[in-house]
Amino acid sequence: MNANAGEWKPSAAASEWTPGGVAAPAPAAPAAPAPTPTPPAPSRSSSASEIDENDPLWQLVLTKICNGDRDRAVKLIDNPESLLKYPEVEALIASGEGAAAMEEDDWETGGDGNGAADAMAEMKIDDDTEAAAEATTTISKPKPASKTMEVEAVEGDPREHLNLVFIGHVDAGKSTLSGNILYLTDNVDKRTIEKYEAEAKERNRESWFLAFIMDTNEEERAKGKTVEVGRATFDTDLHRYSILDAPGHKNYVPNMIMGASQADVGVLVISARKGEFESGFDKGGQTREHALLAKTLGVSYLVVVINKMDEPTVQWKKERYDECISKLRPFLKGCGFKIKKEVKFMPISGLTGANVKDEVDSSECKWWADSWKAGDNNTNKPTLMSLLDSLEMKGRDPNAPVRMPILDRYTDRGTIAMGKVESGTVRPGMKITMMPTRQKYKIDGVWKEELPLKSARPGENILVKVANAGMEDVQKGFVLCTDPPCRSVDKLICQVMIMDLPDQAKIFTAGFQANFHAHCAEEEATVTKIFETTNRKGVVNKGARFANVGMTVVCMIELSRTVPCETFDDYPFLGRFTLRTEGKTCAIGVIKKLPPKKD
Repeated sequence: MNANAGEWKPSAAASEWTPGGVAAPAPAAPAAPAPTPTPPAPSRSSSASEIDENDPLWQLVLTKICNGDRDRAVKLIDNPESLLKYPEVEALIASGEGAAAMEEDDWETGGDGNGAADAMAEMKIDDDTEAAAEATTTISKPKPASKTMEVEAVEGDPREHLNLVFIGHVDAGKSTLSGNILYLTDNVDKRTIEKYEAEAKERNRESWFLAFIMDTNEEERAKGKTVEVGRATFDTDLHRYSILDAPGHKNYVPNMIMGASQADVGVLVISARKGEFESGFDKGGQTREHALLAKTLGVSYLVVVINKMDEPTVQWKKERYDECISKLRPFLKGCGFKIKKEVKFMPISGLTGANVKDEVDSSECKWWADSWKAGDNNTNKPTLMSLLDSLEMKGRDPNAPVRMPILDRYTDRGTIAMGKVESGTVRPGMKITMMPTRQKYKIDGVWKEELPLKSARPGENILVKVANAGMEDVQKGFVLCTDPPCRSVDKLICQVMIMDLPDQAKIFTAGFQANFHAHCAEEEATVTKIFETTNRKGVVNKGARFANVGMTVVCMIELSRTVPCETFDDYPFLGRFTLRTEGKTCAIGVIKKLPPKKD
C-alpha cells in the first residue's frame, strides 16, 4: 500500500480470494471502508517514548525493582523472562494485571518426554518447510468489524461455548433439525418462516421449509442436499452454541470433516423411518463413516437423536426406537466411544419440534417420560436442549500454550485467519508462531463474528488478524501457536485401526497410500513400515508384513509435506488423524511418537 495515497483502491487486476478458489465478482461500487479495529495494547519496546507510564507492570518494575532507574527498567521490560524471577511480578501476573504484556511468556512449558524409540533414531526433520498448497473451503467467511461505527473490544461471554456438528446419512433430517432449533430459540422470525414455507410449497417439498434456514444456496434447496457446512449460533441460559450443519452425501465427506474438526459435541441424526435407518447404517451408508470420523476428529460427546419418530411408519413406537439403538450401540463401541460416559440417546421429531425444546406430549408417546426419568440409554433429560445444557466439557486449559488450527483465511485490509482455539487464550497484541513455517507474527485483533474481543478462551471460533502476514503465509491446516510451538514433521509413528480397505488394495502393507486428515490439515501419506499388528482376539504379531480389516497396526507413515501435529498423549486434538482413499475412510489412528527435535 502506498503510504502517500489518500484512499486505498484495489488493483483492477486483483481478485479477492473466495471459498473454492473462484474469484469474487467485482462490486458495482466500492464499499465504504471498514473502520480500523480497536488497536491492541502497545507492545513492549526499548524506546522510552513508547512505554505506557500507567501500565501496572511498568510501574512495578520502575519503582519497586529498579528504584527509579529507567534504563535498567527498559532493559528488564525488553526481556520478560528475566522478570519472572521476581516474586512481585509473579504476584502481579497472577492477579490478572499486566498479564497481556507477559502473555507470550506465561505458558506452562513441557519437555519432549522420554527418548525416541530405536525405530525413530534415523528419522530427520526437514527444516526447509514447503508452503502448503492453496486451500479451499466451503464455509462462508464472516467480516470482522464491518459496521460504520467503531466498536470497543469486550471480554468474551462468560457462558461456556460449545460447537455442535450435526452429522448423519442423507435425508436423516439434519438441516431441518438445525433450522427448527434456531426457530424455537427465536433466532428466526415468523415472517422468514412463512417465506420459506411458501418457497418450499412451490417446489412441492412442504416439509423442507425448516431446512431452508440452513441450506441457503439455490443448489442445496433445489436438490434438498446440503453441500456446504452451514453455520449458525444460538444460546441458552447456561451455554452458547455454534451449529455446524454437515453434508450427509458421501461426495461431500471432506466438507463434513472440516466441520467436525471444529466440534465439541456430535449430534448423530438417525432416521427412524422404515428403510431409511437401514440404508444409512448398512455398508455404504454414511451413518457409520460419520460416527467414525466424529470420534477420530475429537468430539467429546455423541448425542444420537432418533429422528422422524412422528412418521406414519413409526408413530413413536418404543420397539422401533429400541431396535435402532440396539444396532448402533455395538458399532459406536467399536469406534472407540465409551457408551456410558460419552454417548446419549434420545427420540425426537425435528419437523414438529417434539423433544427438541419441549417434551413430547404423553398422548403421542406414553413411554418417554418413564424412560428418561429412569435414566435409560444414558439419558436423564427430557429434551435435546436440556441434554445439551447438561454436558460439561473437560480438558480445556486457558493457561496452556495457544494452539489454534487454521480452518480458513481471507484478506480484508490485512490477512484474517479463522479457527477454533483448542488451548490457551488468544489476545490482541500477543506474539505467535505460525507452524509449520515457524514465522513470527503479532495478533492485531480478535473477533467473534463481528464483535471485537479482548480475549478468546478454548472452544471459541474466532477471527484473528495476523499483522504483516500475506495470504501465502497463512494456510488452511497451519497451526497458530505461542511458545513452545507445536511440532512439525513429515514422518511419524502411529497406531491405526483398519476400518475398511479400497477395492484395489485389499491388504494394508508398506507402500499403502492414502490422504492423511489431521485437525484442519490434509496431506498425502504413505505407509513406509509396519512394526506390529494386533488382531481381533488380541494376538500381537511383531514384524508383520501386512494387516487386514479389523486389525490394529503400529506403523510408520511418511507425509508428502510437513504437517503441524503432536503426540496424542500431549495434545489429543493435534494427535488424531484419519486415512481416506477412494472416497472411503480406511483407518483411524493416533500419533504415538515423533522424530527427535533437532538442536
